[in-house]
Amino acid sequence: MAAKSSRLLHWYGSLPARRVDLVGDYAGQELFIVEGDGLLLRCFDDPKIDFTDGFQLLHAVYAVERFLQGLLQRKCVFHLVFFETHKELCIPRATPPASRNRYLLARAIIVRHLEVHLHASHPAVKIYTFSSVLDPLFQDYLKASGAYFIMTHDGANPCPPDQDPQLKGQESDIESIEREEFRRRVMFRSSIFAMIDQGYNIALIDGLEWMDTKIMTTVVEGSRKSDAAISIDETAYASRFTGGEIRRDIRPQISEDSARSVLEEVSKLGARSERLLLTLVALKAMETQSVMDAQFATAMLIQTLLIAHTSLSNRRLGMPAIDRSKRRELDEFLANFVHTSARILQQEFWNDLCTKASLECDINDMIDGRLFVTVWSELADGSVLQMLSSGLQTKLQGLVDIARPMSETQKQRALDKSVSKIPPAAPLRPYDSDRLTILPFSHFVFDKHLQPISITVQASRNVSGRSAKVFQEVSHWHNAKRRLDPKAAIVLSDRDKMRAMRRNQFFMAEMASYAASLTGVTGKILEPELITVSEDAKPAKEAVERTKENRDTSKQRKGQATKGASNAKAIIAANVAAKGGGVADKAMAAWKTVRANLDAERLQSRYRKSKAYLRDLSSDKRAIVQAEVEYYIICTLLKMYRILSKRTDGTNQHQIDGVTALIFSAIRGLPLAKGLTKTIVNQVKSIIQALRLPEVEFPAAEIDAKLSFDPDLCLSEVQPVATASHEFQLLHCGPYMDRNLDSMPDPRVKTFNPDGWQRKVLDELDADRSIFVVAPTSAGKTFISFYAMEKVLRRNDDSVLVYVAPTKALVNQIGAEIQARFKKAYRHAGRSVWAIHTRDYRINNPSGCQILVTVPHILQIMLLSPSNAKSWSRKVRCIIFDEIHSIGQAEDGVVWEQLLLLAPCPIIALSATVGNPEQFNSWLTSTQRSSGFDVTMITHQHRYSDLRKFIYEPPRQFSFTGLPEPSFGTLGLDGLNGLAFVHPVASLVNKSRGIPQDLSLEARDCLTLWKCMCRHQTKAFPVDQTLDPDGLPRVLRKVDIIEWEKKLKALLKSWMLQEDSPFDRIVEDLGKPMNDTRPPAHYTSRPEESSVTTEAVTLDADDLYRTTLPLLCKLQERDALPAILFNYDRGKCERICLSIVKQLRDAETNMKETSQSWKTKIRGYEQYLASKSKQNPKKMAVPKKKGKANDDEGTSKADKMQDAANEEANPYANFNPDAPVEGFHFANIAKAEAAELAAIHKELNRRNLAPWLMESLTRGIGVHHAGMNRKYRQAVEMLFRKGFLRVVIATGTLALGINMPCATVIFSGDSVFLTALNFRQAAGRAGRRGFDLLGNVVFQNLTTAKVCRLLSSRLPDMNGHFPVTTTLVLRLFSLLHESGNTKYAVDAINSLLSQPRLYLDGPAFKDQVLHHLRFSIEYLRRHDLLSAEGVPLNFAGLTSHLYYTENSSFTLNALLKEGYFHELCSEIDTAESRVLRQLMIVMAHLFGRRPCRHSDQEYIENIVKRSPSIVFLPQLPASAAQILREHNEQTLQIFTTYVRTFVDQHIDRPNNVLPLTGISVGGSSNGNDSTDISMPATLRPLPPTLIRSPFVALSGHSDIFTSISDLCSTVRSGVFLEENVIPHLDIYPDETSTPLNAYLYDFYMHGDITALETANGVRKSDVWFLLNDFSLVLATIQTSLANFMKIPEASGGDMEDLVGGGDESNNKDDEALMGDSGYGSAASSVADGPIATSLPNRSTGGKPKKKVEDSWEVAADADAQKEEEEEEAAWDDGDSEDEGPQTVAEMEQGFLRIYKSFGKLKREFDLKFRAMFA
Repeated sequence: MAAKSSRLLHWYGSLPARRVDLVGDYAGQELFIVEGDGLLLRCFDDPKIDFTDGFQLLHAVYAVERFLQGLLQRKCVFHLVFFETHKELCIPRATPPASRNRYLLARAIIVRHLEVHLHASHPAVKIYTFSSVLDPLFQDYLKASGAYFIMTHDGANPCPPDQDPQLKGQESDIESIEREEFRRRVMFRSSIFAMIDQGYNIALIDGLEWMDTKIMTTVVEGSRKSDAAISIDETAYASRFTGGEIRRDIRPQISEDSARSVLEEVSKLGARSERLLLTLVALKAMETQSVMDAQFATAMLIQTLLIAHTSLSNRRLGMPAIDRSKRRELDEFLANFVHTSARILQQEFWNDLCTKASLECDINDMIDGRLFVTVWSELADGSVLQMLSSGLQTKLQGLVDIARPMSETQKQRALDKSVSKIPPAAPLRPYDSDRLTILPFSHFVFDKHLQPISITVQASRNVSGRSAKVFQEVSHWHNAKRRLDPKAAIVLSDRDKMRAMRRNQFFMAEMASYAASLTGVTGKILEPELITVSEDAKPAKEAVERTKENRDTSKQRKGQATKGASNAKAIIAANVAAKGGGVADKAMAAWKTVRANLDAERLQSRYRKSKAYLRDLSSDKRAIVQAEVEYYIICTLLKMYRILSKRTDGTNQHQIDGVTALIFSAIRGLPLAKGLTKTIVNQVKSIIQALRLPEVEFPAAEIDAKLSFDPDLCLSEVQPVATASHEFQLLHCGPYMDRNLDSMPDPRVKTFNPDGWQRKVLDELDADRSIFVVAPTSAGKTFISFYAMEKVLRRNDDSVLVYVAPTKALVNQIGAEIQARFKKAYRHAGRSVWAIHTRDYRINNPSGCQILVTVPHILQIMLLSPSNAKSWSRKVRCIIFDEIHSIGQAEDGVVWEQLLLLAPCPIIALSATVGNPEQFNSWLTSTQRSSGFDVTMITHQHRYSDLRKFIYEPPRQFSFTGLPEPSFGTLGLDGLNGLAFVHPVASLVNKSRGIPQDLSLEARDCLTLWKCMCRHQTKAFPVDQTLDPDGLPRVLRKVDIIEWEKKLKALLKSWMLQEDSPFDRIVEDLGKPMNDTRPPAHYTSRPEESSVTTEAVTLDADDLYRTTLPLLCKLQERDALPAILFNYDRGKCERICLSIVKQLRDAETNMKETSQSWKTKIRGYEQYLASKSKQNPKKMAVPKKKGKANDDEGTSKADKMQDAANEEANPYANFNPDAPVEGFHFANIAKAEAAELAAIHKELNRRNLAPWLMESLTRGIGVHHAGMNRKYRQAVEMLFRKGFLRVVIATGTLALGINMPCATVIFSGDSVFLTALNFRQAAGRAGRRGFDLLGNVVFQNLTTAKVCRLLSSRLPDMNGHFPVTTTLVLRLFSLLHESGNTKYAVDAINSLLSQPRLYLDGPAFKDQVLHHLRFSIEYLRRHDLLSAEGVPLNFAGLTSHLYYTENSSFTLNALLKEGYFHELCSEIDTAESRVLRQLMIVMAHLFGRRPCRHSDQEYIENIVKRSPSIVFLPQLPASAAQILREHNEQTLQIFTTYVRTFVDQHIDRPNNVLPLTGISVGGSSNGNDSTDISMPATLRPLPPTLIRSPFVALSGHSDIFTSISDLCSTVRSGVFLEENVIPHLDIYPDETSTPLNAYLYDFYMHGDITALETANGVRKSDVWFLLNDFSLVLATIQTSLANFMKIPEASGGDMEDLVGGGDESNNKDDEALMGDSGYGSAASSVADGPIATSLPNRSTGGKPKKKVEDSWEVAADADAQKEEEEEEAAWDDGDSEDEGPQTVAEMEQGFLRIYKSFGKLKREFDLKFRAMFA
């Protein structure tokens, strides 16, 4: 068993894990299972719950309910499942034997409590109990429920037993504790193994953290394939857990009859309490075993009465002192009582007994251990009895009679005690800890918002003596010079200006190429439109009027195709007239020439080239030849049809059907063609008749002309279509149907006729209203943005539009598209149409453009920048938020929300994937309305092109002999062996999800569904005759299918809601194709290639790397490339690409070695080279030199022409034997010019990319993820759009709005991040409007259950955050103060504070937000970042610039202001290595914090000790830890006062309701019940709490809190207190038991990326990003310090220009490659400047102050002097005189050493960083 256990633990330790937001990144609205005992272990493990001295059962119940309520509050959907074999796993570590049964009883009571009460409050939350994870009933439940994953505990404890502070004094028991911990881990991980073996992932409940609306936890991923060496036997381990009874011989006899007898007696007392019944039955059972002491039993009955009639807030008690012997007796009684009660609850009769008797299930509060012990200790003198009211004394007498715990004499003696002994009951006052008086603050902008808050303000404050020295130094630096103007600090030399200009030109040229790829996909490059400022700046009314006119005139234009109109006749007449002229003759002559060439082409090529020819014709020529060209295309298709129909084996039926659909599609569009003649119409009608196609109406042709070609119809050889008209259209013509919904011309749109919803968008934009648009991918949202941009450009030269995109890839794309669309002439230099601004780089001047394309963080910086408040920010007229659903992201979502709240103008919010659009729109409307703007929501539900889904099963064996030839005319992948079609309705296996609104059916899906419903209809559930497709119009359009689909889905939904309907049979029937699929035994990619011999390779179905090439070959068969393969692991993306390239290369090598035709070709090529060498030996031997004098010396022009002609005629002229051979690459070489490819390869080769990446491009394959080189990513995007690359493997970087149209999207492997949201985003890349008629979606290596879940899951709701963070408050004050309280700044604050929040909506929450704001200000005041007047002080700039690291930035400020870094860095010149190591440890504690997942002994022994990494971050240095403890204590005091103030002013209701079930507990607090009493004074109750929940106070806790986590997790109800937004960091091990991962420190020490992956558990693909983020933090600190100290060589750069070391290295590479290695960003000038900045010589004698002024500034102005005096007054507390005055030189050296140390640390860190990724 030990060996099996070791294998199990080793297996678990090897599983990959990710830290994710459980709701936003993973679960969404999906059902998951919460394993009950894992939940209980997490809750019971809380040391605040008293289960040892007391038995505070209600506190434990509250803890469980609060956790579950936290899940529900964040919109989780879950079930609770308990396993009997796990019941002892809920007992926490090192529980004393006497207390173990308390946990088991608590478990039983909680299960019973939830089973009874949960359904009434939350009916969707089910609770189940099974014997074990192997229970067949549990397996059935799993199948029926469709649960997504399991949330459980893994048995790990973050703190090893020998280091656990809670185990002090138990050192002798460590060995037994470790054994029990080992068994617990094995038990939990055995069940985890069982779940993963069935395809479920595991979310760990241990380590779960609440963050706003997010739930951060670790998700463990596994494989479906079990390890045969591991087996589980839970019962074997469960039996080895120790019990917990004191007396194991006690087996109470509990019969149903005895319980009923007690129930009858209780009923006579009028009691309907299960708590009372259970107590009495347990006491009676104990009496039968002679283990019941009378006094204990009486105390138990009294405490039961007091629980029922005493308010919860009055039950806070201490623990009386009891001698050891009495304590032993007490523990024994309680253990027996608990054990007996638990056994009673396990009896089968108990639930029925209580239910039939209609008893109130109140056992959640059955035992209050502290109350019981206190009552028992005071029972001796009887005073407790006398404190009871007469009614309760009567009840007690009755209970004593039932339980008979004492004799009549004993009872009378107890009841006859004198009342005179009872002390008078003193009224209880709430516990009142020392209140924190608030520092004064006043600011005219904030005062009106904070007016409702009433607080006590102290007159002044003092600063600690430790801080005084630093503040004296701060004051010196603060006033040494006026703040540098970041816009004017850097003065570039002429040389640097030239470099900057060249750098911008380089990026502009790069963007021009990128733009060409965007516009070139349709065959031509758009010329940018010259925009001029319009005289009419507000064309709203006129545009609306024009739109109305267009709608009116459009009615007259309908029916042109069928009835004919005067307009058409006029065109025809014009054509007839033109035929006699030169234009017509030339057009027809040109067409005849082209047609003659086309006749020589193969039919497929003829078809494609004919369509291309017609597409590229000018409008005047198209009017002459269009009808004939289209008829020529029809004839070409008909010839294909005849040829295909001659094959009788049926293997090409899909191709026949596809060509037939193409013929009908071409015929259906012919009536609209210009130049239609009688001959064409008559011949087409004969084709329709011969094929038996649906009849199409043609306009009356008034002209006739002889065709220029022989149509060669041979209709007698044509086989008619076998299926009926409607069925044929529905089955095969869906993608070709007319998709015009309500389109009509609009003068505002020049390139297409907009749909109705698009015209509505234009109307709203013209009216300057905000809009929220929800429409699927490919619906046509893109033009909205460009219309808004054009409006701004035409308005004037100053207005600004900002386009906010979630990814840098989308930023680049939008910038390129703007460049391709618009150009404008400006009067003044420095202006531009557009600019890009990201952390990485800028193109053009962001503040000098009219269209800024950026990411959220940069826009936030710009809007909050004081220097912009008077200029740029006021010019912003519109902000476009693309992919607005990104507001739900865990990392950057809060920035999106803050931007929406700060927006100073109308907004355009766009998304394809919003789960709750109405709710989000309601919030958005209220936020915009408070800023004076209206919002209109516009939704559109229909994609332009349908998506068809398939599941791929790879063959067992695969032989690759080259890529197969693509078929023609087929859409979709139906009929391909190994690809199973997925009907959308077949995914509705879980009826609880309902039918998602965006579950769409294409035409053939509707037909299949209708037929299936007809087959399974019953008398009770008939299919209405009106749904018969024969009732549809003769020629079907998309709008007809939409209406039919709507009716079918309505009927299906009604069946779905009824249990006895045929719904399940329909789902099963439609699911047969995907459920019954069998993998093919063998697949040869090109069986006709007999000249190549290759061995078949056996494939593992789960091997993504080997099974991807066979799948791509299948797509090639159906001409379903290009394709994008999505895998959410960066490393796997690269390995999949590498594997495909290797397979292609190996197969090509094999072909070259075995193919005789190839060898013949090589011999011919060698002969060609030899003959060429003989003809011109000099030319072959001597390379040409540049220069005119050496160019083909002695060669005439005629000779050159002759040589060129000969070269062109020779088949070997362009042959390259080293290039990939046709059939062994996916590249479409016709789509890119050789010179362009050569330039791209040259550019990439200079960047030292891996050779296989370059080879992959030549073979038409690319990789795209955020970790790839930026230039390489751009090349991949451009070449894919051009069509050269036909396979791209990508993460989610291509899923968000990137214009990468493809025919097929493949989901290659499962992932935590493959959610309903990401699925819809990524799948939308297929079938883009204007490119594909149909998109294919293929699922590779995904379970059928996961596929169904992705298709049927509804999109997650968008949840917000708590946006008013402390850092934002500080930045707002900086905005106000440094901008001089500009109107823009004042309006921004007013807007932010007056608007509702997405997360916290409603008046009550607004009060909480304002209270939180006031105490955030208090925090800033007390930590010396803000003055009483709202002026930012000291390190406010540094803290603000590190806003993205909140709350780490505030702890850094604490260490700075308390002088820790001064002390640490004082020895940087003498002990550099030690100082930097210590500094690195501190920084790793503050920034990039990652908790350690593993701390098992096995993991430490097997992984940690064998690695160069230490893995567990060493504890903070003692002095730093002490400073942060004091910081946290002060912060705790501030926010405790915040809660107290809020409770005092806004909460007056009792806090006695359980958070989940809503059950009220205890007697009424107002004493309305005549039997309610105050807690007897003799029991010495403690004052009730005001801040802490009274449920938690049951364990004796007061309103004094030990930590911020303690405050937030135990605060009373009605108060919002989010731990995540309180500025603090938990210190290990004082405030958190989970050690931090030392990955940053480990990397600094050894630089080994492999060790980070294996030991530290950091994915290799994530390392670069984590290290780059930390490098950015160091750069920000260093630059902020330089700005603070006014170091001229290193300060003055814009903070938004700072980048991490990785980005900086990439930028330097770019600059070096364009010959500009000397010019860099502000960040690089800081990072690579001299670390020890040389300052002017300063003498300590004479007049040092004057010298400093001379060297650092000209003079300090009056404002600065005044500020200095105010600050010095604030710092002076009279305690620092012992330090002595510092000289100026000493003051300078302190901060300079800090600056120097951080510079050295950054340089060393970046050196390792760059070396690792060189």
